Amino acid sequence: MLLSMTIAFFVFTLNSCNKAEETPKVKNIIMLIGDGMGPTHIPSLMLEEQYAPTNFERAKRASFVTTYSHNNRVTDSAAAGTALACGEKTDNSVIGLTAEGDTLISNLAFAKALGMPSAIVVSCDITHATPASFYAHAKHRNERENIAAWLPNSGIDVIFGGGLTAFTNRGDSINLMNKFKENGYLVIDSLQQTEGITEGKVIGLFADEHLPSIVNGRGDMLPQATQKALDILTANSEKSGKGFFMMVEGSQIDFESHANNPKGIYGEMKDFDKVTGIAFDYADSHPGTLVIVCADHDTGGMSIPSCKTDFTLGESGVEYNFGSTSHTATMTPALFYGTGADEFGAIIDNTDIAKKVRELLLTRN
Repeated sequence: MLLSMTIAFFVFTLNSCNKAEETPKVKNIIMLIGDGMGPTHIPSLMLEEQYAPTNFERAKRASFVTTYSHNNRVTDSAAAGTALACGEKTDNSVIGLTAEGDTLISNLAFAKALGMPSAIVVSCDITHATPASFYAHAKHRNERENIAAWLPNSGIDVIFGGGLTAFTNRGDSINLMNKFKENGYLVIDSLQQTEGITEGKVIGLFADEHLPSIVNGRGDMLPQATQKALDILTANSEKSGKGFFMMVEGSQIDFESHANNPKGIYGEMKDFDKVTGIAFDYADSHPGTLVIVCADHDTGGMSIPSCKTDFTLGESGVEYNFGSTSHTATMTPALFYGTGADEFGAIIDNTDIAKKVRELLLTRN
């Protein structure tokens, strides 16, 4: 009831506004979040690829994004994820609630209420802070079992990631995977089992907690899962007559940045660039698709200085320096591609991304 009233309010407000220019009709929204991806992460990939073209460079518009939370100039993934998902600031560690404890509605939940299929694809525990912000409500990000309990009734069509033990090895002895089955989901335990799946609802949790890193053998799980989710969402949206909402997280950019590991960062960024290419290609072949590539915060404070101070020389080499093993207050990059890309400004707040997405969801038809 609350969600229906909220949607009605937004529709009335938008229809009451006299706009000089009509909002573009966005049918599908693909949101790619590079967890911990700061201002030097994309340049580091370009440098390591010897300036061969990356998919990131295909973007039509770029922004800098402020990321502070309600109670801290340096955000965590819970507050930042909530801002990107729901469009409001909250305290660090809080998932899907205001700082006062009121329930927030994520854009994914909003899209579902509009009849749109949806998906979440991550390379971490699905109950981790960023993905959780799109479907759960918790006073603290560490409430793993509470967060997991929100997912079976979320209605999300496609769910790929890790975190199985939060659903099967619980203090309440409830096996939540059975709840998914009761709600019409196909439950799988490997990405290979998606072969032949072309529509419907599916959940695959492929690790007890986080999946392996790229340097430890994760392979192409994230790009492959992204492509499969897009295939299923396309079929589901054709049946429903609606567009879709999809969130994909390059989760482990953050992990490698916390570890100040340039090799690991390179692997995760290259993986995330593959995902970006898949999303941009989809937008090219499916008009009405908006792709947003953004970050929840910067991790590590990475810089790429020259190895020498005499710039009259030839190649002097570079090195990777880190200012922290934690998050920073630095603005993060955001890239936009496809229909609606021009709707975003040059310097924006993380909540502005979600607010604009909410507006585009309401004007998509």
